[in-house]
Amino acid sequence: MRVYLPATVSMLRELNEKRELAPVDGTAFGLTPTLREFYTGGTEEELEYVALLEAARASLRLVAAELDAGSSDPPRRAVVAADIDDVELRPDLDAAVVRISGTVPMKAVAAVHVDAPEAEEAVRAAAEVIDEADLGDDDAEFALGEAEDHELAWYAPQELPFLLELL
Repeated sequence: MRVYLPATVSMLRELNEKRELAPVDGTAFGLTPTLREFYTGGTEEELEYVALLEAARASLRLVAAELDAGSSDPPRRAVVAADIDDVELRPDLDAAVVRISGTVPMKAVAAVHVDAPEAEEAVRAAAEVIDEADLGDDDAEFALGEAEDHELAWYAPQELPFLLELL
């Protein structure tokens, strides 16, 4: 199954160095049967894009944690797309949530998606209010929408070292 793993720039650095990624709590997102049922229409590609966007939103939480910890990496959402055979469906958490065990080897990575530099200000603002958005704060939801208006750029796995050099 193609899964989308929420990540940060520092996690991408780790993936590049160790040639594997340890997803936080094994959490990933994918085109699950529950997600398919939730949408009455849409192609498989469109529904996988929904899972990618869910992973990008989860990435905001990781960015927020790194900002709180004083990270010097640029605040950008990142999502690693990988092909994993053994996934556990978790419809009790959300329609697209899956759990994976262990690490994801670089050979399973299909693509890396990362915000462009012009998204940094919006991502930082959204990361600072992500919890408030969950609680229904309209201003926080607006900030979240501003970040989500930025499309993630697509990179092939072999481009990761060059991407990281440019950050």
